[in-house]
Amino acid sequence: MDDEIRRLVLFDGPDRIAKGSEAVVSAAFQTALSASPQAALRVFDLQTGRAVDLDLRPAPPPRRGRPRLGVAAREVTLLPRHWDWLAAQPGGASAALRRLVEQARKTGVDDDARRRRTDAAYGFMVEMAGDAPGFEEASRALFSGDRDRLAALITPWPSDIQAQILELFDGE
Repeated sequence: MDDEIRRLVLFDGPDRIAKGSEAVVSAAFQTALSASPQAALRVFDLQTGRAVDLDLRPAPPPRRGRPRLGVAAREVTLLPRHWDWLAAQPGGASAALRRLVEQARKTGVDDDARRRRTDAAYGFMVEMAGDAPGFEEASRALFSGDRDRLAALITPWPSDIQAQILELFDGE
């Protein structure tokens, strides 16, 4: 995961009880669980909208030795003409691919961000309101980017769930 700190949100049933870093949400999770062992606690990653499991074990001691650099070798399948073109680029295939990826990241930033926000809001909606009245229509409004219609359609749902969906939609 990038250099960003993973941000999470904790729900007890339909109620949002904590939001923040993994450490903040883990502490709130343990407090809520101690107060009510039967609580219906669910944790969601705010980047993806997907449910996540918390690792509540104590953090392991720091590892000794050289830190990982984050470089990973992976396989890329291209046609021979693509490899020929890459080989002819300054710096070779790897440098050319890095430049192409960086250029694509810069030019598609708005569309990518909008798609990620929509996917996150939908992932959360499915988990927390998949059987709620009007879910299908709300999903259509979400994917069409119609925030006002989405907000109107989810009005009957619990207020914290509504708020979380709209925050994910808005990228907050």
